[in-house]
Amino acid sequence: MPSLKEIKGRIGSVQSTLKITSAMKLVASAKLRKAQQTIEGMRPYERKLQGMLDHLVASGAKVSGEYTRTPAEGAGKLRVALVAFASNSSLCGAFNANAVRLTQETIRSYGEADVTVYSIGRKMADSMRKAGHPSPADYQKLADKPSYAPAAELAEKLMADFLAGRLDRIDLVYNHFVSSGKQVPVRETLLPMGDVIPSEAKESEVDYILEPSASALLADLLPKSLRLKFYTALLDSNASEHAARTVAMQTATDNGEDLLQELTLQYNKSRQQKITSEILDLAGGSQQQ
Repeated sequence: MPSLKEIKGRIGSVQSTLKITSAMKLVASAKLRKAQQTIEGMRPYERKLQGMLDHLVASGAKVSGEYTRTPAEGAGKLRVALVAFASNSSLCGAFNANAVRLTQETIRSYGEADVTVYSIGRKMADSMRKAGHPSPADYQKLADKPSYAPAAELAEKLMADFLAGRLDRIDLVYNHFVSSGKQVPVRETLLPMGDVIPSEAKESEVDYILEPSASALLADLLPKSLRLKFYTALLDSNASEHAARTVAMQTATDNGEDLLQELTLQYNKSRQQKITSEILDLAGGSQQQ
């Protein structure tokens, strides 16, 4: 049975840990509120832009073949750019593990293809480097502080490589933010696009006058839509990270408080036993006299 000193030491250690987890939960909660507001503010814009693309396609505009190009048979190894989003730090539950696992499954699904993983976040970069897929550059800042300009710059680079024929496919892997208690790892294809943009919208009854033309507008909006999709994935991943860390720190705090109660009870019982034993020793000594 542990001594009173050992139990007291464990109680102090748990109390110190509780201070850390409680502080981390508060910080993660504050960051989550900001990230959630950002992603929820972005989604209406994304839906509106998608609605404009839907209308242009419904009016007869066709997606340029540059964006729908698929490699011909016998053209050699498929060249894939896989952009995988995770975090720079741990203590966020299964957030990183889920993203890494889906990334590894995606790599395996391409078989002998030449896959280059662009790792967003140190945890993803470390895991992919160990797996033999080092990132072409360091993108830790993107994971820490999501910003449109650097995200759009990377998206532009990948799109340019695709349009120039240096890439055959661009995929995104990230955790989709559903709610503070639910984040779902997803895999999406950025390029190539389908021959027709998926849409449930019907052609509007309003007869818009489009300048210069529907096809020209579609060609101008498509790159914007792809850059926005890339940035939205980054915001999604960021909000998911803070949500996962908030839940993980809340769980750790709850478990710590339960453990603290058990240790305190054990300490009080041991202390009572020691006091009782000392009283009995005193009583036994007085009777012998």
